[in-house]
Amino acid sequence: QVQLVESGGGLVQAGGSLRLSCAASGSGFSISAMGWYRQAPGKERLVATISSGGSTNYADAVKGRFTISRDNAKKTVYLQMNSLKPEDTAVYYCKADILMHGSIWSRNYWGQGTQVTVNS
Repeated sequence: QVQLVESGGGLVQAGGSLRLSCAASGSGFSISAMGWYRQAPGKERLVATISSGGSTNYADAVKGRFTISRDNAKKTVYLQMNSLKPEDTAVYYCKADILMHGSIWSRNYWGQGTQVTVNS
C-alpha cells in the first residue's frame, strides 16, 4: 500500500516562506516523476515537477520564487516557497508516478492536500 503524506502548509504573511514536504510510505515500488499541484476555487494548476534524475519544470507564476527538490533515499519531494503572494493561496497536492515492482504500468498517486494561505 502506497501513501503520500504531505506536511508544511499553513498561514503566512505576504513575502513570507513555507516549505512543503511529501513522503511516500510503503515498499516494493519505484518512483519516477514527482510534482506539486495547487487547487483554488475554480482552478487546478501545475506548480512544479521534478524527474527521477532531477530535471525540473515550473509554472510561470512561481518561477524564481519556488524551488522543487527531492530526496530519493527518503522517497520525499519538497517545495520551498519564497516571496509568497496572496494569489498563491490554495490547497497544494503532491503527485508521484509510481511503479509497483512486478507491475508493467505505473500509476499516479496523490497526497491528501495541505492548505497554504497567504495574507496580504
